[in-house]
Amino acid sequence: MSLVTEELKAKAEVYHGDQVCREKFSLLLAEVGLPDGLLTIQDIKECGYVKEKGFVWLKLEKKRKHRFDNILVCYDTVVTAYVEPNKIKNLTGVKAKDFLVWFTLNEIRVKGPPEGSVITFKSLVGLSMSFPVSLFQAGKEVPEAKEEKWCRIG
Repeated sequence: MSLVTEELKAKAEVYHGDQVCREKFSLLLAEVGLPDGLLTIQDIKECGYVKEKGFVWLKLEKKRKHRFDNILVCYDTVVTAYVEPNKIKNLTGVKAKDFLVWFTLNEIRVKGPPEGSVITFKSLVGLSMSFPVSLFQAGKEVPEAKEEKWCRIG
């Protein structure tokens, strides 16, 4: 069952096309105090935001991977979450690989003063990883992730 229903879409700001979705989602991330470098994926075909609930979604053309420093992140074709100041919660459709283990992420939080802030990623199993926010600032050049056939979500 999809979390993005027609009833929900009727209450949302909905955008189509990669460029406009990337722009709108980057603005939303900045508005809630999260680094816009979290949005590194391409080929977004639809995005939406239900402001009164804080619910957001991204629909992608295909599953995508991206490497942040030494962490490989895999995005499913649909990513959903609830946003609030400095936090993304109830995240679906995103996994991170550290060493040889994949973790389904369900929360992202930024803590600390603007200088030296820390971003923490929490998994469904209770594990968390923290990094400097500067690692996720837009414009940071990071090599493209290599294809891995066993990147599965869901």
